Amino acid sequence: MSATTIKRGGKGVRRATAAKGKARAVRGAKAKTGGILGWMLGSLGVSESGLQRFFMGAIVVVGGALLLALAIWMELPAAIQQRFGNLADDAGFTVRKVEVRGVDRMDREEIYQRAIAAQQVPMPLMDVSSLREDLVQLPWVADARVSRQLPDTLVIDIVERRPHAVLKEGEDYTLIDSSGHRLEPVKKGEAGKMLVLSGDGAADQAAQLGELLDEAPSLKGSVRAAEWIGHRRWNLTFSTDQVVALPEGFEEASDALIAFGRMDVQNELLGGKVAVFDMRADDRIYMRVPGRAKEIAEAEAERKRLEREAERAAAARDSNSRETEG
Repeated sequence: MSATTIKRGGKGVRRATAAKGKARAVRGAKAKTGGILGWMLGSLGVSESGLQRFFMGAIVVVGGALLLALAIWMELPAAIQQRFGNLADDAGFTVRKVEVRGVDRMDREEIYQRAIAAQQVPMPLMDVSSLREDLVQLPWVADARVSRQLPDTLVIDIVERRPHAVLKEGEDYTLIDSSGHRLEPVKKGEAGKMLVLSGDGAADQAAQLGELLDEAPSLKGSVRAAEWIGHRRWNLTFSTDQVVALPEGFEEASDALIAFGRMDVQNELLGGKVAVFDMRADDRIYMRVPGRAKEIAEAEAERKRLEREAERAAAARDSNSRETEG
């Protein structure tokens, strides 16, 4: 009679069946997970290779941070940074594209020239703050923001200054913004219908002039030139070539300009015969009409001529009267 030996700890039929079912479930879960992950990546427009590259870059960045910390601790920053830069470059994290946004009037080439140096530096090591400080020195740049778009794009957002007026200094004309900041030289004919400022120190008073003109919106669009007189006050020239001389002081000038606007609505002063409206006095306005002085002088001369003729006629009558009596 033969004997059957049963190994201690061996699997029974039920256990074997359960193990096979569990293995099938694991394989199904893996396949299902892979399918969901593939679907998610496809819907986001990201390939598996791209995702791998992203994670590789993240590892490089984290590893680089640790290397930099170690470099500072060991006082060997140059060697560590060079090594980190090589790793980032090998992973494709080097500036290859520069995207500039927000530029309308200024020359983009000036921005690209300042970004050229960044193309020689691995993306994680690039000093974006230094580049921004360099950009805001450009005449047209009011502000700038520099950001990295991994793996290889540098994005530069520019807040551009807006041209507001033209500053006339002798025979030179310069485009300025509302604060008086100089933007670029222009030719006299290029000034067009823009406001022209003149007078020593006029650029420094550009912002205040803007506030002053805002006080009289009905007149603002008609002002073509403003001359800063003696570092104290403004003479405004309108599109009709008529001049309004304003008093010294912002409040006083504002009150005078508002009063002139009110009188213009009532009496249509702009476009009339008066060449200069002197508003410097508190209680009155002086008006100068072209040729008026000549007319007054001629009238005075005529009056005196008539008086002399009348005197001669009277003297002739007296002489005739005496001859008759004799």
